Amino acid sequence: MMSTHTMLAALRRRTITLGLSALLVWGSGVPAVAAGAEAVPYWVALRTNQTNMRVGPGRDYRINWTYQRAGLPLKVLREMDGWLLVEDPDGARGWMLTQFVSRKAHTAMVIGQVTEIHENRDGSGRLMWRAGPGVIVQLGDCNAGWCKVDIDGRKGFMSQSTLWGADKP
Repeated sequence: MMSTHTMLAALRRRTITLGLSALLVWGSGVPAVAAGAEAVPYWVALRTNQTNMRVGPGRDYRINWTYQRAGLPLKVLREMDGWLLVEDPDGARGWMLTQFVSRKAHTAMVIGQVTEIHENRDGSGRLMWRAGPGVIVQLGDCNAGWCKVDIDGRKGFMSQSTLWGADKP
Protein backbone atom coordinates (compact mmCIF):
# COMPACT_ATOMS: atom_id res chain seq x y z
CA MET A 1 0.00 0.00 0.00
CA MET A 2 1.38 3.41 -0.97
CA SER A 3 1.74 6.05 1.70
CA THR A 4 0.00 9.38 1.25
CA HIS A 5 3.39 11.06 0.83
CA THR A 6 4.40 8.62 -1.95
CA MET A 7 1.06 9.06 -3.72
CA LEU A 8 1.34 12.86 -3.57
CA ALA A 9 4.91 12.76 -4.90
CA ALA A 10 3.83 10.55 -7.80
CA LEU A 11 0.89 12.86 -8.55
CA ARG A 12 3.20 15.90 -8.48
CA ARG A 13 5.62 14.21 -10.92
CA ARG A 14 2.78 13.34 -13.31
CA THR A 15 1.33 16.87 -13.05
CA ILE A 16 4.72 18.37 -13.88
CA THR A 17 5.01 15.99 -16.84
CA LEU A 18 1.58 17.07 -18.09
CA GLY A 19 2.60 20.72 -17.69
CA LEU A 20 5.78 20.06 -19.65
CA SER A 21 3.71 18.37 -22.37
CA ALA A 22 1.44 21.42 -22.58
CA LEU A 23 4.47 23.71 -22.91
CA LEU A 24 5.88 21.49 -25.63
CA VAL A 25 2.63 21.64 -27.57
CA TRP A 26 2.57 25.42 -27.16
CA GLY A 27 6.13 25.63 -28.52
CA SER A 28 5.38 23.36 -31.46
CA GLY A 29 6.05 26.18 -33.92
CA VAL A 30 9.77 25.63 -33.31
CA PRO A 31 11.37 23.28 -35.86
CA ALA A 32 11.62 19.76 -34.43
CA VAL A 33 14.91 18.98 -36.16
CA ALA A 34 18.04 21.05 -36.46
CA ALA A 35 19.93 21.09 -39.77
CA GLY A 36 21.75 17.79 -40.24
CA ALA A 37 19.78 16.00 -37.51
CA GLU A 38 17.72 12.90 -38.06
CA ALA A 39 14.03 13.12 -39.00
CA VAL A 40 11.76 12.73 -35.98
CA PRO A 41 9.89 10.92 -34.66
CA TYR A 42 11.81 7.65 -34.50
CA TRP A 43 12.26 4.75 -32.04
CA VAL A 44 15.15 4.05 -29.65
CA ALA A 45 15.72 1.71 -26.70
CA LEU A 46 17.36 2.42 -23.35
CA ARG A 47 20.99 1.21 -23.24
CA THR A 48 21.35 0.91 -19.48
CA ASN A 49 19.44 -0.27 -16.42
CA GLN A 50 19.48 3.21 -14.93
CA THR A 51 18.66 6.25 -17.05
CA ASN A 52 17.37 9.65 -15.97
CA MET A 53 14.66 11.60 -17.75
CA ARG A 54 14.84 15.33 -17.09
CA VAL A 55 12.28 18.11 -17.44
CA GLY A 56 14.58 20.02 -19.80
CA PRO A 57 17.53 19.48 -22.15
CA GLY A 58 20.45 19.91 -19.73
CA ARG A 59 22.07 18.45 -16.62
CA ASP A 60 20.88 21.46 -14.61
CA TYR A 61 17.23 20.47 -15.12
CA ARG A 62 15.51 18.42 -12.44
CA ILE A 63 15.25 14.65 -12.89
CA ASN A 64 11.62 13.74 -13.48
CA TRP A 65 11.96 9.92 -13.76
CA THR A 66 14.69 7.34 -13.36
CA TYR A 67 14.17 4.34 -15.62
CA GLN A 68 15.58 1.02 -14.47
CA ARG A 69 14.98 -1.16 -17.50
CA ALA A 70 17.45 -1.55 -20.35
CA GLY A 71 15.73 -2.18 -23.66
CA LEU A 72 12.64 -0.08 -22.87
CA PRO A 73 11.40 1.39 -26.18
CA LEU A 74 11.04 5.18 -26.40
CA LYS A 75 9.75 7.45 -29.14
CA VAL A 76 12.06 10.38 -29.96
CA LEU A 77 10.04 13.53 -30.61
CA ARG A 78 12.79 16.13 -30.86
CA GLU A 79 16.59 16.50 -30.86
CA MET A 80 18.58 19.40 -29.39
CA ASP A 81 22.33 19.65 -28.74
CA GLY A 82 22.88 16.00 -27.77
CA TRP A 83 19.56 15.74 -25.92
CA LEU A 84 16.41 13.92 -27.01
CA LEU A 85 12.84 14.70 -26.09
CA VAL A 86 11.35 11.23 -25.65
CA GLU A 87 7.99 9.69 -24.85
CA ASP A 88 7.69 6.44 -22.87
CA PRO A 89 4.98 3.75 -23.21
CA ASP A 90 2.88 5.47 -20.50
CA GLY A 91 2.94 8.80 -22.34
CA ALA A 92 5.43 10.54 -20.00
CA ARG A 93 7.71 12.95 -21.85
CA GLY A 94 11.09 14.36 -20.94
CA TRP A 95 14.70 14.80 -22.03
CA MET A 96 17.57 12.27 -22.13
CA LEU A 97 21.14 12.40 -23.32
CA THR A 98 21.65 10.56 -26.61
CA GLN A 99 24.38 8.39 -25.05
CA PHE A 100 21.78 6.55 -22.96
CA VAL A 101 19.71 5.25 -25.88
CA SER A 102 20.35 2.99 -28.86
CA ARG A 103 18.84 3.32 -32.30
CA LYS A 104 20.15 -0.14 -33.24
CA ALA A 105 18.28 -2.05 -30.54
CA HIS A 106 14.87 -2.72 -32.06
CA THR A 107 12.57 -3.38 -29.14
CA ALA A 108 8.86 -3.06 -28.48
CA MET A 109 6.71 -3.54 -25.41
CA VAL A 110 3.55 -5.64 -25.10
CA ILE A 111 0.58 -3.40 -24.26
CA GLY A 112 -3.02 -4.04 -23.31
CA GLN A 113 -3.55 -7.61 -22.24
CA VAL A 114 -1.90 -11.03 -22.47
CA THR A 115 -1.04 -11.51 -26.15
CA GLU A 116 -0.52 -14.66 -28.19
CA ILE A 117 2.68 -15.46 -30.04
CA HIS A 118 1.99 -17.60 -33.11
CA GLU A 119 4.08 -19.87 -35.29
CA ASN A 120 3.42 -18.21 -38.67
CA ARG A 121 3.84 -14.66 -39.99
CA ASP A 122 0.09 -14.26 -40.61
CA GLY A 123 -0.91 -15.34 -37.10
CA SER A 124 -1.88 -18.81 -38.23
CA GLY A 125 -0.32 -22.04 -37.10
CA ARG A 126 0.00 -23.18 -33.55
CA LEU A 127 0.04 -20.94 -30.52
CA MET A 128 3.64 -20.91 -29.31
CA TRP A 129 3.53 -18.72 -26.18
CA ARG A 130 1.73 -15.87 -24.51
CA ALA A 131 3.28 -12.62 -23.32
CA GLY A 132 1.84 -10.28 -20.71
CA PRO A 133 1.70 -6.49 -20.69
CA GLY A 134 5.08 -4.88 -20.07
CA VAL A 135 7.13 -7.67 -21.64
CA ILE A 136 9.88 -6.26 -23.87
CA VAL A 137 10.49 -8.10 -27.15
CA GLN A 138 13.33 -7.96 -29.64
CA LEU A 139 11.54 -6.77 -32.74
CA GLY A 140 12.05 -8.23 -36.21
CA ASP A 141 10.29 -7.23 -39.42
CA CYS A 142 6.62 -6.24 -39.36
CA ASN A 143 4.39 -7.06 -42.34
CA ALA A 144 0.63 -6.98 -42.85
CA GLY A 145 -0.03 -6.31 -39.17
CA TRP A 146 2.24 -9.07 -37.77
CA CYS A 147 5.74 -8.72 -36.32
CA LYS A 148 8.50 -11.24 -35.81
CA VAL A 149 9.50 -11.22 -32.14
CA ASP A 150 12.09 -12.84 -29.90
CA ILE A 151 11.68 -12.98 -26.13
CA ASP A 152 14.79 -14.56 -24.60
CA GLY A 153 15.09 -17.05 -27.45
CA ARG A 154 11.36 -17.75 -27.76
CA LYS A 155 10.50 -16.71 -31.30
CA GLY A 156 7.25 -16.26 -33.14
CA PHE A 157 4.85 -13.66 -34.51
CA MET A 158 2.67 -11.16 -32.64
CA SER A 159 -0.02 -8.78 -33.78
CA GLN A 160 1.58 -5.40 -34.45
CA SER A 161 -1.31 -3.60 -32.72
CA THR A 162 -0.31 -5.17 -29.38
CA LEU A 163 3.26 -3.80 -29.47
CA TRP A 164 4.23 -0.27 -28.44
CA GLY A 165 7.20 0.67 -30.60
CA ALA A 166 6.34 -1.53 -33.57
CA ASP A 167 4.57 1.09 -35.65
CA LYS A 168 6.16 3.69 -37.85
CA PRO A 169 6.16 6.79 -35.66
